[in-house]
Amino acid sequence: MKYVLVSGGVISGVGKGIIASSTGLLLKTTGLNVTYIKIDPYMNIDAGTMSPIEHGEVYVLDDGGEVDLDLGSSERYLGVTLTREHNITTGKIYQHVIERERRGDYLGKTVQIVPHLTNAIQDWIERVAQIPVNENQVKPDVCVIELGGTVGDIENAPFIHAMTQLQRRVGKGNFLQIHVSHVPVIPPGPQGEQKTKPTQRAVSDSRREGLNPDLIACRCEIPLEASTIQKVANMCQVDVDQVIAVHNVSTTYRVPLLLENQKLLSTIGRLFQLDSIPRNPTLVSQGKLIWKEWVELATSQDHVYETVSIALVGKYTTLHDAYMSVGKSLEHAALHCRKKLNLIWVDASNLEEDTKGTKLVDYHKAWHDVCTANGILVPGGFGDRGTEGMIKAINYARTKNVPYLGICLGMQLAVIEYARSVCGVSGAGSEELQPQCENKVVVNMPELDKDKLGGTMRLGKRQTIFQPGTEWSRFRALYGDLPEIWERHRHRYEVNPAMIDSIEKADGGLSFVGKDEKGERMEIIEVRDHPWFVGVQFHPEYLSRVLSPSKTYLGFFAAAAGMLEPITKEYSGRKDLSYYAGNEDFAGQAS
Repeated sequence: MKYVLVSGGVISGVGKGIIASSTGLLLKTTGLNVTYIKIDPYMNIDAGTMSPIEHGEVYVLDDGGEVDLDLGSSERYLGVTLTREHNITTGKIYQHVIERERRGDYLGKTVQIVPHLTNAIQDWIERVAQIPVNENQVKPDVCVIELGGTVGDIENAPFIHAMTQLQRRVGKGNFLQIHVSHVPVIPPGPQGEQKTKPTQRAVSDSRREGLNPDLIACRCEIPLEASTIQKVANMCQVDVDQVIAVHNVSTTYRVPLLLENQKLLSTIGRLFQLDSIPRNPTLVSQGKLIWKEWVELATSQDHVYETVSIALVGKYTTLHDAYMSVGKSLEHAALHCRKKLNLIWVDASNLEEDTKGTKLVDYHKAWHDVCTANGILVPGGFGDRGTEGMIKAINYARTKNVPYLGICLGMQLAVIEYARSVCGVSGAGSEELQPQCENKVVVNMPELDKDKLGGTMRLGKRQTIFQPGTEWSRFRALYGDLPEIWERHRHRYEVNPAMIDSIEKADGGLSFVGKDEKGERMEIIEVRDHPWFVGVQFHPEYLSRVLSPSKTYLGFFAAAAGMLEPITKEYSGRKDLSYYAGNEDFAGQAS
């Protein structure tokens, strides 16, 4: 097993996750099996209870693990299926060590950060790195480890020390470090000077902690000058080909191309002895096809001019990372529709005319954005803020025949809007949003613990079965003759089962197209005779991939672009591509 550690210096948020995932993708395209581990130095056990406004979205895995959004990038780029074990947090590792101490596993020794905690980190990494992450169940050849935060942070210290020990444990030639730093331009702009001192200090800090970077990835707003690259190499005592320039590009999907153009694989192969790893010829062949299609999609936007506007009506719009996977899924759909995405961020509270503190100009701008968009999307969320604005946007989409997609909360609010406007249900509301409402259209799932928030929702990959008599469904048509689909969930409220019959009998065309395996929990709603009015209880964005877009988002975007019929015809017989999983069907589909 070989390990690639991607660490950061100077500041966080410079793109470690994208660089790590892009490196993994390039290794994948050579026929290697690659896995991914993300280390987060915060004390939380997982990301489940963290605020999306402060930390970005909570990404959910097949097994229900609630993890950092960077795990989403790795799954999207590598096409792997990770587990909750692939995300290590300080809280999780301390809990693990303390539980062992309580059992007496340390035989009465004084339990310390070194060696007990650092050994536990190394053991965890080595164990998880062996877990197959593809359908072929073959053990990985390379494990990419992304270390969150920056080297030098107090909370990072145990993990840094563990990495210095791991490189000795696994042996020379089996451990490689990519250190990501920032090269600022002062003053900002093309005529500014590219400053290398922060990178010099970042590399010095890493070496002081016991880690000697093999590659230095320099992030900069503009392409690095040859003299800047040479200076970094000279001052950091590395060869020029060990300095990787990563400047801003039109789309993050171009980052792998940027790294490949600088012969990153060749440099890693030289430092890492990659030729010693035997390759499966089938995976090598598939890797070439993967890279070919990736390059075509990543560069296709250079020749696309028609734009499709999507209004995302949410409550966490001040931080776009709160809807990271939603935005990426729309990007995937746009790539496959050969259109440009214009994602318009609409604060749902601004759609509420009587909301205190909302300026009149914000109200009119928000409604202008909604009314001029080609499609309207209401994503998931918690709490009642802005939900009446969302309902107004939903009503507009339904009555004006504007393509609509509701995710989780967006589906629940669509049912509430329908119950109010079409079914005439007085006081229709949600037990979450209006606990004292007269008619609870959305209720708490009875089996869940209301008093404990962490890890208590309905989580992970679950089955949805298409219902008899729904062959007319535009959504269902995208899946051809499949009787069921599997998607990831994260919710604690559901449509009230007692109100299903009365809602479906109303003369408005809303049907529950998909239900869970017991037929008790509503999973998909759709309005008949509408260009596209769909709501799903699950989160399809968690399974969308660059080469295999979520059909939920693809159908919505295609409807907004006025091309649902040809897209349905093209994709209805196409399986969700397990394009990195040794799927023999891929070769025929990609060609």
